Amino acid sequence: MKNKLPYNFGGLSQKYSNYKNAHIVILPVPFDKTSSWIKGSDKGPRAIINASRNMELYDIETASEVYMKGIYTAEGVIAGNSRNMIREVREKVDHFIGEGKFIVLLGGEHMVSLGSIEAHAGHFRNMSILHLDAHSDMRDSYEGDKFSHACIMARARETTDNIVSVGIRSSDASELGNMDRGRVFYASAINKSKDWIRKVTGKLSRNVYISIDLDVFDPSLMPSTGTPEPGGLGWYEVLDLLEYVAKRKNIVGFDVVELCPSKYNMAPDFLAAKLIYKLLSFKFA
Repeated sequence: MKNKLPYNFGGLSQKYSNYKNAHIVILPVPFDKTSSWIKGSDKGPRAIINASRNMELYDIETASEVYMKGIYTAEGVIAGNSRNMIREVREKVDHFIGEGKFIVLLGGEHMVSLGSIEAHAGHFRNMSILHLDAHSDMRDSYEGDKFSHACIMARARETTDNIVSVGIRSSDASELGNMDRGRVFYASAINKSKDWIRKVTGKLSRNVYISIDLDVFDPSLMPSTGTPEPGGLGWYEVLDLLEYVAKRKNIVGFDVVELCPSKYNMAPDFLAAKLIYKLLSFKFA
């Protein structure tokens, strides 16, 4: 069944990867223009897809094989600047949703999420955002750029003010006025709480878009990010949250961003690919 097709999520055969039959669309956005420290997130989508071709396609926890829903890997969005990238992503995602597809966006820097968030909000009423990240990303502008990766949630808030941020452990003082403290779950507080997942889920509306910056994970698991921060979440903490949300809310789409792959350590690439497949399994099992 697997034939290692190039640039095809999961290495799926034509039967399960053609657009017509696919329920799921993977949209790569290899864009990295505003990263403020370690560059290379534009190489993330290809690294994730390459790693995904080595996954087992049976999911143990859900006893399911979500690839049978069909997973189509679209051509990547290539753009020279942030505004054009956001517009092209929004248009493509809007088109795919209109054709009944479930969209998974692969970044790229975190600003790639904005067009997808805007498109989903146009199709799903009262949509909230579950934002997993080490950073609050609520600066109105960073280095003079309102479309910097450090401003993604400030821009997303202009579409929906229901943003629940999880795993945060780094913020600038200028962001505090933009943040709804009741919807921020700091990593330090999560470490001391037994029911944080229930509390997070209780803040979300019925329709949920999930935006996952991979630096939400501890750098011991995910060193391949542009701005790693100590004290991050573990693999099963994140999975437990995603599974709980999937059972109680309607996940309408999601993105996974900020992988800066290293040729010396490809385990983080595989983690990102497996995370995507796990969340799809939770959604469709």
